[in-house]
Amino acid sequence: MEKLIHIKAAEVALEGMLKIPKDARGIVLFAHGSGSSRFSPRNNFVADVLCHGGLATLLIDLLSSQEDEVYQTRFDLHLLTKRLAMVVQWIKKQPETKHFSIGLFGSSTGAAAALQLASAMGKEIKAVVSRGGRPDLALAVLDKVTAPTLLIVGGDDFGVIELNQEAYARLPCLKAFKIIPNATHLFEEPGCLNEVADLALEWFKQHLECSNAALQ
Repeated sequence: MEKLIHIKAAEVALEGMLKIPKDARGIVLFAHGSGSSRFSPRNNFVADVLCHGGLATLLIDLLSSQEDEVYQTRFDLHLLTKRLAMVVQWIKKQPETKHFSIGLFGSSTGAAAALQLASAMGKEIKAVVSRGGRPDLALAVLDKVTAPTLLIVGGDDFGVIELNQEAYARLPCLKAFKIIPNATHLFEEPGCLNEVADLALEWFKQHLECSNAALQ
């Protein structure tokens, strides 16, 4: 199943694309980075790999086009986290998605919003994956994250590697840190994004499926 969805948030309507493959075993909500959107070719590539691996995906814009034009709003982590929480609540109420265990995939500032939400929602978030993320922006709450968390960075993404290492040291949960050799911030080098997608699929399948099994 594939359909365009709209979620009302205050004065705006968030638009997203929901895909549910047959016999899906969990759902992954994508939190995009600043200046990106649900049309991000990189996140869509990862989402396609997850769908083919049996996971539902939801790519959604957390900001309206007007809001995204404001530089400060792009980095408003409180707003991004609030919107992300609204989408999670929507997932939990829909007949076709309410039974899924939920994972979060964040890139850039979206990773910080995903981790902030995970810290607030506890066991309701079953897994988090960060791609080239800025988890350091959520340092104040990382000690409250219980969801298994995978941080993925490019081997040539200098500066961001160190920020992720600092965040990784603060996480008390089950965690993993993966560096993709020769990859820069956007993982545009041949084969690098494929490796990101494969790592994310393995992580989500392991932790979302375990959550589902525990409920049966």
